Amino acid sequence: IAKIDIDGNILFIKSISEMLSENEIINETLFLDNDPTHLNDIKPAFENTNYWKKGDLFISIAHKSAIIHYRPSTNKIINYIRGPFYMQHDVDIISDKEISIFNNNNSVLKNSKFSEVVIYNFETKTFSKKFNQQLQNENFKTKYQGLSEILKDSSMLIEETLHGRLILFNKDGEKEWEFVNKDKNGDIGFVNWSRVIEDEIFIEQFKSLVENKKCTN
Repeated sequence: IAKIDIDGNILFIKSISEMLSENEIINETLFLDNDPTHLNDIKPAFENTNYWKKGDLFISIAHKSAIIHYRPSTNKIINYIRGPFYMQHDVDIISDKEISIFNNNNSVLKNSKFSEVVIYNFETKTFSKKFNQQLQNENFKTKYQGLSEILKDSSMLIEETLHGRLILFNKDGEKEWEFVNKDKNGDIGFVNWSRVIEDEIFIEQFKSLVENKKCTN
């Protein structure tokens, strides 16, 4: 992992393996995996709460089925979070005490038919699942990749990467719309790292830039 300023200067750099070793979380299974520190998402904390500090990082390590809550300023792993998720892909900060985890549920130890969105509450130290029955009803499963995006009004966008599908559920868990990335021949292509932009000022500025853009060709 690395932190780079707007001028391209490297401010901080750290090996995941060193981080685990220096915090004494390394074990023999780390050396048995051919990709033991598969890092697939990092979310920085931009403000202090009762459970993390500004600058802390939440790091998703898929092949350890773990979320690392890491503090670069002290080189300390604050929390090493494992739970009812396997080979997860996406981690997000969704409140001042919760993170969401996109659970691929890709486990050889159990028959995992569906992917899930798992919520971890730091206050209660408990896990819950969001719109789990709805995901099962949609036969929602992506063995690799995938993401969830919980919006300000508690609605949720989910990405089924391997099947090229996006679904938006409203705050009550009702399906608002579905998109499948299909061409005119019926072939389906992947979708990757989809996002909903909620910043209205950014949206208006972007629209203005596009509208006023003059083609140079």
